[in-house]
Amino acid sequence: MKRWILVAALASTEAALATGAAAAPPVTVRDDAGKAVTLDKPAMRVISMAPHVTELLFAAGGGARIVGAVNYSDYPEAAKRIARIGSNRQVDIERVMALKPDLIVAWMHGSSERQIEMVRQLGIPVYQSDPQTLEGIPESVLRLAQLMGTEAAARPVAAQLSRELAALRSRYAGRPVVRAFYQVWDKPLYTLNGKHIVTDALRLCGGENIFHPLPVTAPVVTVESVLQADPEAVFGTAEKNYGGVNMWRQYPTMTAVRNDNLFTVDGNLLNRAGPRMIAGAAAMCEKLEQARRHRK
Repeated sequence: MKRWILVAALASTEAALATGAAAAPPVTVRDDAGKAVTLDKPAMRVISMAPHVTELLFAAGGGARIVGAVNYSDYPEAAKRIARIGSNRQVDIERVMALKPDLIVAWMHGSSERQIEMVRQLGIPVYQSDPQTLEGIPESVLRLAQLMGTEAAARPVAAQLSRELAALRSRYAGRPVVRAFYQVWDKPLYTLNGKHIVTDALRLCGGENIFHPLPVTAPVVTVESVLQADPEAVFGTAEKNYGGVNMWRQYPTMTAVRNDNLFTVDGNLLNRAGPRMIAGAAAMCEKLEQARRHRK
């Protein structure tokens, strides 16, 4: 998945940026909240308010234009050198203004609504990013590129991501359904509902989220409710959180435990709705194939 970084870097030189800025007409795109974002000229100074946004901006050929980013914006390597403006929930507004951005890309569910509204009142355009399907990732790359005038860099990247996604969809189409529980955290026990992009990744692989119907995007559930649903597979991230998926080993009658389907996945790939999530989905698909082989 490093190919998109190389393509974007080669296609987005400083000379190309300057030329695009001079020649491009005003552009309007709709963000993931359905709101129109209009810029009179390509954005040259962009602030990223979520790690997945930083990855999307780099993939869109705009890495050199990011003047500020939140904590944990650590991919690709160049992102580590970008000035920090706080976390995705609490940013330093004075620092943001000092950086003189002409575009802010915020995470709809992670960024502070109050702070975003303050930025809007100052006249800085805000694009809200929250892809809810895997197809939305290459689409986001292209839309952000439109706002920065870097379409030439973004098109081959988005096309490659779409090809990888199509290959996964073709490979796992029609596979037997595996009922799964996705564990975001264990104290308290957090999961994700059917509207989250992780559930879309599960569907791609032939998985079914046992908590798909819940109305809250990231609900807290009980151990008892998981045991009652009796998932065939349990996924947790590689982040060090208490007992992780191993907490379920004390319940040997659970199907996922009985069939040895307690899986750990890389949270940086699956919990960020950026280009690397397609690689994360591929890893999840492989785990679900193991679960199918473990059926008794």
